[in-house]
Amino acid sequence: MVYLLASKRNGTLYLGVTSNLLQRIAQHRSGTFGGFSARYRVHLLVWFEAHDSIESAILREKRIKKWRRAWKLDLIETSNPTWRDLALDFGFSTLGPPGFPRSRE
Repeated sequence: MVYLLASKRNGTLYLGVTSNLLQRIAQHRSGTFGGFSARYRVHLLVWFEAHDSIESAILREKRIKKWRRAWKLDLIETSNPTWRDLALDFGFSTLGPPGFPRSRE
C-alpha cells in the first residue's frame, strides 16, 4: 500500500508505503516511531492505493515523492474531495484538536 497522510485539509503531507496499512496507521496515530508525522501531527489518512507487491508499491511511492505538491493535492481531491479521514472506515477514532480526547464516531 502507498498512502498519504495530512495534518488537515491542504496542510502538511506525509507519503509512505507499507505492507500493513491498518498497523501503520495505528503506529502513526500513537506516535510509536516519532519522526516527521509525529512532529507535525500528520495523522489523517486522506489517500491510499493497493499494490500486488511491495516492490511496485515502493516504486509508486518513489515516483509520487518526486511530484509537485499540486499534483499530490489533485491525487487526494480526485478520490477524496472533502479530505475525509479514511481511517474512520477501518474503525479508527476521530482525531480532535491536539490535547483533546479522541471520540468514537
